[in-house]
Amino acid sequence: MRHLNPGETLQNGRYTINSILGAGGFGITYLAIENLSGTQLAIKTLNATVQGKPNFSDLQNQFIKEAFLLAKCSHPHVVTVHNVFNEDGLWYMVMEYIKGYDLSVYLQQKGILKENDGLTIIQKIGEALIYVHSQGFLHRDIKPHNILLPPNTLEAKLIDFGIAREFTAGETRTHTGYLTEGYAPPEQYEEKAKRDTYTDVYALAATLYNILTDQVPIPAQYRSYAALPPPQQFNNKISDRVNNAILKGMELKPANRPQTIQEFLSLLSPINKGGQRGDKPVQKPRRDVIYNVSTPVNNVPTPQQKREDLSSDRNVDYGRLRDFLKAGKWQEADKETAKVMLQAANPSENGWLREDDIDNFPCTDLRTINQLWLDYSEGKFGFSVQKEIYQRLGGTRYYNQKVWQAFGDQVGWRKGGSWLSYKDITFNTSGGVGHLPVYLRCCWCVFGMGWMRMEYCGLWSLLSRRDL
Repeated sequence: MRHLNPGETLQNGRYTINSILGAGGFGITYLAIENLSGTQLAIKTLNATVQGKPNFSDLQNQFIKEAFLLAKCSHPHVVTVHNVFNEDGLWYMVMEYIKGYDLSVYLQQKGILKENDGLTIIQKIGEALIYVHSQGFLHRDIKPHNILLPPNTLEAKLIDFGIAREFTAGETRTHTGYLTEGYAPPEQYEEKAKRDTYTDVYALAATLYNILTDQVPIPAQYRSYAALPPPQQFNNKISDRVNNAILKGMELKPANRPQTIQEFLSLLSPINKGGQRGDKPVQKPRRDVIYNVSTPVNNVPTPQQKREDLSSDRNVDYGRLRDFLKAGKWQEADKETAKVMLQAANPSENGWLREDDIDNFPCTDLRTINQLWLDYSEGKFGFSVQKEIYQRLGGTRYYNQKVWQAFGDQVGWRKGGSWLSYKDITFNTSGGVGHLPVYLRCCWCVFGMGWMRMEYCGLWSLLSRRDL
């Protein structure tokens, strides 16, 4: 298994690794330099965990297929592949490096987008999807994480074609089970179902829902007993036209949705009926480069310069937490997280966190703790990772037993329908995405005064913080 470190080179010194750009359950993306030209590039490959899986060969074939899909695409709003190569049995995909962040990080840092800005981004991604569909493929994983936004511009780019598939209109086929809850339509939960361009319509509408409200839509499989709140419920500045278009695009029955991206875009901007919006001429695939070829990457940013940012509004020393994480001492880091959070919250003499303490927890300290977990787990652990999963399942700041249990199942805190005790928790990177930190869920150590179950304090309040 191979993990690249800063300074390592690939392809006989052609590329030098700089840092990690993002990582997820399957892939990892590095920032690299092409030494001859001095150009910054992004290099993507399968992560160390996937390299150790028994079905690694199948997963790598999917990775190669993604590269070929991207190699066929030449569109201003689809990330460009420059080169793909195999080294020591592992495939790498060299892509253009786009400075900036994905839309999920933009929301964390700057909050919801203005309606016009959100529509501009969705228009550009819609144009990219129209092109992708014209090549005979569905993307099947449209979400804010897979849309990159360069700084000071709305020229968004679509990335991650790891679960893209060919489609034939009206044909029922067997499909893989990869999906992102909150953005995937009902048909993606079925192994055999008809899928067409309306499948990406649902996800694009869900993405617009999220970037205008900062709320992950209720996952499709729960909408039979929990109605989807209109986006205007969370943001009253959303126009009636856009509110209704989003709800139409997220209809559960495919036949009730706009059948194409063009139709959906026309609902958002009906003024332009002459084809100017969402109906641009399709570009032909590039044939000037020979390409050889991932699976989903969450693109959680882990810039190296952040690793030494131990900022605190309460003069808390986060050095020990950083050192434990850096050394991969996950259980020690987990307990240290509880300790420093108690210090930063400045709790009462009782020595535990109450819901008010969570609500008033200093933003700087919360971001420092979260970023340390993200950095040293390569985007696998951290409160913001847990927040994303929790909200995908329909979680809010208010306790809901069904959602909370589903969350526990998802992150591996429950097995066989029962909550695991702290001693049974797995403290390594095989624990699953969002598995750590966990100490806050199990209990708070009250410095010699016993234990307090965190369920009663409202960990769900922490996972609903907008500054995560």
